[in-house]
Amino acid sequence: MPEIAPHIAHMPGSGVRHILERALRRPGTIILAVGEPGEVASPRIRDAAADAWREGAIRYTPNGGTPALREAIRAKLARENGLDVDIEQIWVTVGATQALHLAMALTLSRGDEVLVPDPGYTTFTMNAHLLQAVPVPYPLRPARDFQPDLAELDSLVTPRTRALIVNTPSNPLGSTFDRATLDELLALARRHDLWLISDEVYERFTWGAPHVSPATLDSDGHVLSVFSLSKTYAMTGARVGWLVTPPDWRQTMLRVQESVVSCVDEPSQRAAAEALTGDQAAVARSAAHYRENLSAATAALSARGLRYLTPTGAFYLWIDVSHVSGGDVTAWCERFLDQEGVAVAPGSAFGASGEGWIRVCVASDRAQLLEGLSRLPAPV
Repeated sequence: MPEIAPHIAHMPGSGVRHILERALRRPGTIILAVGEPGEVASPRIRDAAADAWREGAIRYTPNGGTPALREAIRAKLARENGLDVDIEQIWVTVGATQALHLAMALTLSRGDEVLVPDPGYTTFTMNAHLLQAVPVPYPLRPARDFQPDLAELDSLVTPRTRALIVNTPSNPLGSTFDRATLDELLALARRHDLWLISDEVYERFTWGAPHVSPATLDSDGHVLSVFSLSKTYAMTGARVGWLVTPPDWRQTMLRVQESVVSCVDEPSQRAAAEALTGDQAAVARSAAHYRENLSAATAALSARGLRYLTPTGAFYLWIDVSHVSGGDVTAWCERFLDQEGVAVAPGSAFGASGEGWIRVCVASDRAQLLEGLSRLPAPV
């Protein structure tokens, strides 16, 4: 029997999925490990997709997306992000996951290096391995409130470095980068002639300063921007995101998109267009719910003396359990699940700098969230 490509064997799995699958085998488990919004997408959004199915609108769409959706995205980017782009810079994808894969595939060749945040979203590293590129972690440490050390980051650049991935608001940290930090990161990218790939999936959920899209600071086409409807509109299963490219990439993108997925299905695109153009009250309610859950959760953790990173975005809590994890937080999470019936994501699943920490999603029911957190062992 032929063997699969050798580099696939070196591709890491998802430590979060490992915990989830273990949790799903235990009825009654409190699942706080997965970034799934607790809400259901608004009826008008679901109806838009259902109407497309009833009409038989299930044929191929243009590679870049339907004109209606691309125009809705263009208007959204101008209105909310301060980005003025041509419709041909917008490419509708199968979630942010495909948009991120496209961005990396377009900028990395075999053996190239890509700077990835550590702790950072697992797919950054997984994609690099799949593309036979080399992920180079740039540490985000507690001593700096998990903000990048620009001098250290600069020292990691080599002649093989081609791209820098920036994720704000951060999954898993719940942290954000301010405008000054993004300016410095872009200056680094320009200095070394790197692409900056910006993951902005949690853009609508910031707790303090407003979200800043790096592309608004970019004057010379270094930024590729990744967006999604999954978290904002509770549409994780609909799989709609988009990639914003520099100008004049149309011919390249037509070939690349055709080779990967051809196009995104029309029912999902209709739902996406309705989400972006319709009433946004549900997004505001979701944001209020997440922020209230974060406030309740951080108050509960503080009362018990548990250390955490104060969240400034997304809907995650990054919690220090090093007082009990014994240097192997993944093994501790497995024991915690088995003994206490609560699934949390091990910080080491997001990189070596996550050892001793866990990620908790606060987007679900508040009572379940607080009950799960109450089972965490407090420092003695």
